[in-house]
Amino acid sequence: MGAFLLKLEAVAQQTIHRTHLVLPLLCSELHCLRQTLMAEHLEAAPMKAQPAATAKEDAGNKVRGSKDWGLKKWEEAEPQAKRLKNSGEEEEHSRKLPKRKIVLLMAYSGKGYHGMQRNLGSSQFKTIEDDLVSALVQSGCIPENHGEDMKKMSFQRCARTDKGVSAAGQIVSLKVWLIDNILEKINSHLPSHIRILGLKRVTGSFNSKNRCDARTYFYMLPTFAFSHKDHDIQDERYRLSLETLEKVNQLLAGYKGTHNFHNFTSQKGPKEPSARRYIMEMHCEAPFVREGMEFAVIKVKGQSFMMHQIRKMIGLVIAVMKGYVPESVMERSWGEEKVDIPKAPGLGLVLERVHFEQYNRRFGNDGLHEPLDWVEEEEKMTVFKEQYIYPTIIKTETEEHSMTNWLNTLPNHDFDAGSLEAQADAKDSKATGSLKGSDGGGDD
Repeated sequence: MGAFLLKLEAVAQQTIHRTHLVLPLLCSELHCLRQTLMAEHLEAAPMKAQPAATAKEDAGNKVRGSKDWGLKKWEEAEPQAKRLKNSGEEEEHSRKLPKRKIVLLMAYSGKGYHGMQRNLGSSQFKTIEDDLVSALVQSGCIPENHGEDMKKMSFQRCARTDKGVSAAGQIVSLKVWLIDNILEKINSHLPSHIRILGLKRVTGSFNSKNRCDARTYFYMLPTFAFSHKDHDIQDERYRLSLETLEKVNQLLAGYKGTHNFHNFTSQKGPKEPSARRYIMEMHCEAPFVREGMEFAVIKVKGQSFMMHQIRKMIGLVIAVMKGYVPESVMERSWGEEKVDIPKAPGLGLVLERVHFEQYNRRFGNDGLHEPLDWVEEEEKMTVFKEQYIYPTIIKTETEEHSMTNWLNTLPNHDFDAGSLEAQADAKDSKATGSLKGSDGGGDD
């Protein structure tokens, strides 16, 4: 009865406030009636002695079983969740922390990580997303339970980069609380080799994987990888000639267009429609020298890539340039025949940027959303590559000789399905399953 009167009194007060009606008498009588009921309740209820420890909590009340104490306990019994005041406070809290769909522009050095995608239940395989989700929780952007179940925050990566692969322009979409200084707070909980470079609001249904039109990767490698095995220097003293560079670009251009790339991954059969992929651009840029070794960068832009596809595309071109296989094997690799193609090391592969051209045309100039072109963040991306990605590739190649060691395995290939690497690739794919990432996001 007391709860009902309290609610009725609150409704009367709200009516006065909204309509400016003069109802003071009603409010006064309701208040008096509630006080009377409270007093009758306290007189009728038997008093229980309170423990000594409770009595000590308030030195000012020598008689803990007084009407004042009983009145307080009676009021505490009221249904708090139904009070209009509490309801208003909850609504105000929600308004202060709105959840909005955003995209984050990420850059990271992939050395020491087992790819981008998080592998829940497999703590031995550390991934980039493990560190990212931890930073999102610690910074207060998402609730802790969302970190355990990423579907709750509508999380989606644009590309699942493979083990050891870096990124200068990875994109993830998710719902977060838009707290103040959000980028600064997230970055404060990330290691220096993982950075959030930008943030933009997107439409509520945005999905970074499905909305992506294309992805651009680059592969940085020492130029002696292109030296002929029979008559060129095979170490860091080698320098790429203009004629050799032109030959490399001629071979790379052969990949442009739509082809059946089933031989460039262990995941697809020759008759699967999804093995056909469209390559928009692929070329090798002019070489440059770092720490006494000459390097070159191969850039490739495509709609999507399968597991290991880019590394095998580059591996085959290197095998041709080295003189281990004729050019004709490229055409043969697009047919139904099984061809064993060597897979170049993952060290030099970097996701440079992702493209959202159709989304930008539809929403980029609607007055509500920004185009996802990241022009203002371009300098940050360049600085990150110079500080973390290039030095890691150069230092690792100098110390571990990953390209040299891989080149020494090329004579073992016979470029058919019976080779050791072809068998190892198939076994590795079955054994690791979802623990593997990909050059461009698996089947993204």
